[in-house]
Amino acid sequence: MIKKIAAGLSLAIALAACNQTSTQEKATADSSSKAPATINAATAAAMKFETEAHDFGKIKEGDKVTYEFKYTNTGKSPLIISDAYATCGCTTPEIEKKPIQPGASSFVKVTFNSAGKSGLQDKLITIVANTVPAENRVHLTGEVLTDAKPATDKKSK
Repeated sequence: MIKKIAAGLSLAIALAACNQTSTQEKATADSSSKAPATINAATAAAMKFETEAHDFGKIKEGDKVTYEFKYTNTGKSPLIISDAYATCGCTTPEIEKKPIQPGASSFVKVTFNSAGKSGLQDKLITIVANTVPAENRVHLTGEVLTDAKPATDKKSK
């Protein structure tokens, strides 16, 4: 008798779980049917950078360097930057919050903190905007020098 009750409860739980999954699947299907707004490439904003890469040269470990990547909106709509991020937490981009009108210029300010870094550095900064394609990229490169002195080779006699 207990086995029949346990089997009945298991069946009821399984059916309830299946019904719940169906409800979740329906909610997912309903939300995915709302396609994101597409941007018309012919009338979209466009970012044209003066330079897409900057070499900050050689700096000492611990120094911070900043560079402003200047760009112009060469598109036909106001340019709206929604996000900017770098490949590493040591690199911080700052973006313009207001729309940049067609023909107007602005910049993305990027600061690289070399603390704990050494050697050649290549930091990729991605700027997300209402452009086609939506992601625009610039590079900040250079070399971080450390004060570490090479170990001397002591020979025993």
